[in-house]
Amino acid sequence: MFFVVIGVILVLCNLMGWGPMANWNWALLDEHNNWGDLWKFVLPFALAVVWWIWSDASGWTKKKAMIRDQQRKQDRLDRNIDAMGLGHLHKHRDGRTRPKQ
Repeated sequence: MFFVVIGVILVLCNLMGWGPMANWNWALLDEHNNWGDLWKFVLPFALAVVWWIWSDASGWTKKKAMIRDQQRKQDRLDRNIDAMGLGHLHKHRDGRTRPKQ
């Protein structure tokens, strides 16, 4: 997501005429057959695609989702135990027990 935001900022700066990005052109090659500035706009989006492919292939995204689900389950369990008035018997995710009421 970071790379996408950077890419959008670069495009907006060019279109609005702000900063050094205002002078960048959208050509792949310039009039002297040197590289144009199109790669500067495309690079952040290409890096975002590479990042998403890597995170999915490595299991990093799935692992984060599983940790988030486990925390949600534990929070729900803690709330239910507290609602039953048994918080003093149960060690919560934060490592504390609730005082007996």
